[in-house]
Amino acid sequence: MFSPLDVSTSALVAQRQRMNAIADNLANLNTTRNADGKPVPFQRRFVTFAATELANSPPGTTGVTYQVGIDATTPPRRSYQPGHPDADKEGFVSFPNIDLMTEFVNAMDASRAYQANLVAIDITKQIDNLSLKILA
Repeated sequence: MFSPLDVSTSALVAQRQRMNAIADNLANLNTTRNADGKPVPFQRRFVTFAATELANSPPGTTGVTYQVGIDATTPPRRSYQPGHPDADKEGFVSFPNIDLMTEFVNAMDASRAYQANLVAIDITKQIDNLSLKILA
């Protein structure tokens, strides 16, 4: 009965997770150590989406699922800073290879997708209300 709302809700959850990954990337833009304190640069997070059949919905109702991945293929950005505590023997520090502009564009895209799903939920509620008025 609520499958349009369920589809939009699953998309909202996925886009929220995408925004969380982007915020994590931006917060760790200059992180040169891991949680154990070892000089390992932060690795960029990204979210991939996939279609999935929704539970408790009519058969064939497809929603969105997500998976958070770590970009282990992109090498770190190396900067010559011989005085830095995490510098290697040659004086280079390994920083996360996160592009600020790419993250901002991704954040804007995720925000617009989130807004679009909110509008879809609002329209679905309006249609349900009008249907109830017609039936009454």
